[in-house]
Amino acid sequence: MSSLNSTVSPNAAFVRPQFFYINGFSNIPHVKYYYIFLCFVYAVTVFSNFFIIFIIFTERSLHTPKYGAVLNLAVVDICESTALIPRLIDTFLFDSQFITYEACLVNMFFVHFFIAMQSLTLVVLAYDRFVAICFPLRYHIIMTNTSMFVIIACVWVFTATLHISLVLLITRLSFCKTIVIESYFCDHGPMYRNACNDNFPNYIHAAICIVVFTFMPFSLIVLSYVCILSALLKIASGEERLKAMKTCTSHLMLVIVFYLPFFITYIAAILSVIHPNTRIICTSLSSTIPPMLNPIIYTLKTEEIIGAIRNLYKRNKIITAVVNQ
Repeated sequence: MSSLNSTVSPNAAFVRPQFFYINGFSNIPHVKYYYIFLCFVYAVTVFSNFFIIFIIFTERSLHTPKYGAVLNLAVVDICESTALIPRLIDTFLFDSQFITYEACLVNMFFVHFFIAMQSLTLVVLAYDRFVAICFPLRYHIIMTNTSMFVIIACVWVFTATLHISLVLLITRLSFCKTIVIESYFCDHGPMYRNACNDNFPNYIHAAICIVVFTFMPFSLIVLSYVCILSALLKIASGEERLKAMKTCTSHLMLVIVFYLPFFITYIAAILSVIHPNTRIICTSLSSTIPPMLNPIIYTLKTEEIIGAIRNLYKRNKIITAVVNQ
């Protein structure tokens, strides 16, 4: 490892290494079992999210703004897991911890981009529930398939723009100290802190991204549910109130699954010193588990999805009966 830390001369004016060394999951006993677990997580993630996409495409009753956002979340979940888990398995299970400079930047962009997209998609879903409950008579005017498409497109462009600039700022850094990245992928934070020239612009950009893609979305979701709760309290009928609240339960569960692990790890890092391996395990789980659970939660907790699955089963049963005749 010391040879990697002294690969290039610190006296060089500007150093752009040919490769980096991903050093996560070092000295963890029985870590191969964790990689096998991640393989299982990836398989379930891809299958369940493709299943949700298939159901939404085939069931016309789900061609609504809300399920347009759910469809987007399923696509983002597949892309996030694909950007992270196969590369992680290849890196550590097959001892391929060296990654070229260009491939590292690509890996950084896609992992951070899709994690941010998941966060903002949860905000879009919160906005949909906010309009549905607080402005029920105007919902179909405000939330159309076209308006949802425009919102989602803007989210993609905005997120891509910020993350392209995040990666471009890395290209101005000189890495004359070390090529070792203390993470499980080409993580932006551990990478820019290895630079031996001024990395303050990278620090500012990272802080902006954390605020824009984590704290601000979470604050907007909390604010939307404060408004939703206020609107629900004005409903006289307890049955109607419960019915309206049921439409939010699946989304609330997604929010908890996505944000809670991040905040626990973040607060623990502030209050105490976390062992690097503990931090890496926690952050890898918080990045890989939500994409697997999202479609499962929506399948089990959403009546429209369950109804669509039943309709699909009935149609297939009828078609099978006709063919057998």
